[in-house]
Amino acid sequence: MSGRAAAVSGRAAAVPGSVAQAVAVQEELRPLVDLVGPGPGAPATVAGLDVAYAQGGDLLAAAVTVLDARTLEVVDSAVSLGEPAFDYVPGLFAFRELPALLGALNRLSVLPDLLVCDGHGLAHPRRFGLACHLGVVTGLPAIGVGKTPLVGTWDPPAAGRGAWSPLRDGGDVVGRVLRTQDGVKPVFVSVGHRMSLANATAQVLALTPRYRLPETTRTADRLSRGALASAEQTD
Repeated sequence: MSGRAAAVSGRAAAVPGSVAQAVAVQEELRPLVDLVGPGPGAPATVAGLDVAYAQGGDLLAAAVTVLDARTLEVVDSAVSLGEPAFDYVPGLFAFRELPALLGALNRLSVLPDLLVCDGHGLAHPRRFGLACHLGVVTGLPAIGVGKTPLVGTWDPPAAGRGAWSPLRDGGDVVGRVLRTQDGVKPVFVSVGHRMSLANATAQVLALTPRYRLPETTRTADRLSRGALASAEQTD
């Protein structure tokens, strides 16, 4: 991010050397998560974050797109190419992507008011998914919007846009199963940092006027895939 951005803690952003160390980092940072917010009521800018992986798994492209929250037009974007920083371990996926995502965030000239992650926040086995991790490290409000669930049970929400049902895990409400368009599959919304669940739901609905997935996710996905394809062609 630019100099206006929140300072990133070197310790919090460091790549752990083992699974045990990674779990310890999550346990250490989890108490820092603000699950109340309420978060920005009317953010001016909203960022989408997404990562595309090469088939061989040794190259990734992390993309961030910043949208005007009113028009949903892209006002800034950045890409960071790199290698997965951590082995694939369920529940520790954030460590694979965090360095590249932070690299992309640091290249922005517009500091977003809200981060929308293609993944989960509180809806995580240790209640510390990618949206929580990025929120704590950057200090920015963050939410997770997953295409599929990582944890929890739920009842299907009603078929109409805006209908939702609670996502529960171990007796806790960890998110909402939200219908963003009439009759389409729901998405899984959870709080990342400095955000209430009700506000997170409202923000996702504002970002999905036409499609199932937020415009932030759609634009970041296109950018990451395009950057990866260009990088592979130059190899």
